[in-house]
Amino acid sequence: MSKAKTDLPAVRLNAAVLTISDRRGPDDYTYGDYLAAGLTDSGHYCVQRAISIDNIYAIRALLSQWLLDPEINVIICNGGPGFSHKKSTIAAVTALLAQGSTGFCEPFRYLSYQYIGSSALQSDSLAGTAYRTLLFCVPVSGAA
Repeated sequence: MSKAKTDLPAVRLNAAVLTISDRRGPDDYTYGDYLAAGLTDSGHYCVQRAISIDNIYAIRALLSQWLLDPEINVIICNGGPGFSHKKSTIAAVTALLAQGSTGFCEPFRYLSYQYIGSSALQSDSLAGTAYRTLLFCVPVSGAA
């Protein structure tokens, strides 16, 4: 198995951040701020940000617009995890994926477990590709 080439120049990606919440607004967007700052600190660009209600069709509608935008290389969704009758993030995103990566979920859950304990078991994460775009779903908690 070959290793990643570390002598190549870094690639700067254009990313979009979507927070899924029925309770958060533009003034209470702290984890979206955290993700956008992390992207910038890593040398990438946060070119779009939005908040969506926790509704499968609202999430898919916004993600579909972003997937068709040739300037967006990566989409990071946060929020909508845990056990709830309105839990729709993973279902909304899974239907859009051309290819998924189950390998992302388990290490992410393991790292979350070290910070938040057994609550990490109810949090979902997801990674995959859709229409030439990398797509990730992570919990909304900064601790997670």
